[in-house]
Amino acid sequence: MRSESREPGAPVAAGGIPLCVPHLAGNEWTYVRECLDTNFVSSVGPFVRRFETELAQRVGARFGIATSTGTAALHVALLVAGVERDDEVLVSSLTFIAPVNSIRYAGAWPVFIDAEPKHWQMDPAQVARFLEQECVERDGVVRNRVTGRRVRAILPVHILGHPVDMDPILALAKRYGLAVIEDATESLGATYKGIPTGHIADAGCFSFNGNKLITSGGGGMVVTDNAAMAERAKYLTTQAKDDAVEFIHGEVGYNYRLTNVQAALGVAQLEQVDAYLAAKRRIATRYVDGLHDVAGITTPTEAPWARSAWWLFSVIVADEEFGMSSRDLMRALDERGIQTRPLWQPVHLSPAHRDAQRRSCPVAEELNRTVLSLPCSVGLTDAEQERVIDAITTLASGAHRTRAAAAAR
Repeated sequence: MRSESREPGAPVAAGGIPLCVPHLAGNEWTYVRECLDTNFVSSVGPFVRRFETELAQRVGARFGIATSTGTAALHVALLVAGVERDDEVLVSSLTFIAPVNSIRYAGAWPVFIDAEPKHWQMDPAQVARFLEQECVERDGVVRNRVTGRRVRAILPVHILGHPVDMDPILALAKRYGLAVIEDATESLGATYKGIPTGHIADAGCFSFNGNKLITSGGGGMVVTDNAAMAERAKYLTTQAKDDAVEFIHGEVGYNYRLTNVQAALGVAQLEQVDAYLAAKRRIATRYVDGLHDVAGITTPTEAPWARSAWWLFSVIVADEEFGMSSRDLMRALDERGIQTRPLWQPVHLSPAHRDAQRRSCPVAEELNRTVLSLPCSVGLTDAEQERVIDAITTLASGAHRTRAAAAAR
């Protein structure tokens, strides 16, 4: 019997294999219990500062500012980088919608940049083409020729755990006087030419949602080496309070604070991050080996300058060669209790951002059509992974037999 259709990311039935769920195997209970025992459960407490310090140290940054979500981290990072109302920010189109929403929260506008086809990240050549051919520079200010708006920043998103090729983007940013904010929410533990993602540009942002490499149940963080940016980010995320006794607020701030209970989870998770990264790499290697001979399945690769965190293991499904589309494969695997999901709708196609300038992003659209993410939780067992590989191999064989029989008629 066909299983009921489930929302991607929703809990799977007993015996099923989820896409990517938390792995709680360390000091989570101990640290959360300490919060309860000491009554430090809200946004003040020792675990908040500890999480900020230890996460910043992990990526090599001087400062960490904890936030309530990864989206909040992106929003405040854009503000402290100088993005203002009606500015424009170049951003990956192939991404979860959060970074684009954060641009709009700042009153600015997204300029969508297509993905490059090899590693699916923001294409530096497209960034260069936009700045060189679609913008004009006057008096040190870069403006979009079509909209007339000031271009202020670049927000590359390191999707699926693999880093963006940052050097050409940083060179362009320096040439045109633009800020660069990394969305590293999916790439904790990844490196670019040996440098941790999140610590390559002016500031980086992380997310600790339940499906990320480490989780605090929610939450995010801004990391930076810039003391002024860090101070202002802390100020804005704590309601822009100038006098804590008399409750004087110098400007409109935000309640973007992380709770001590969440930070306690985050600290416990961060203690296990090396083991988690090793598990993700083992899972990726096993998928590459197991799916190598399946016609119509292309597995991802690492650039020579990159070390991926392998947050989500995602494959290209070639309709004709495999025998079914990525969405048909998703449904067939769902019937077998295996949860998968496609990539996000490219944000340049999102109805939520219909008012932004229309730009063509054909690579992002093709990847959205063909890519499927497979189960890759840190706690995925060898037996579960073999079940996924066997199911895909069997479905490919069945599709080929069906196609051959239809051709023979």
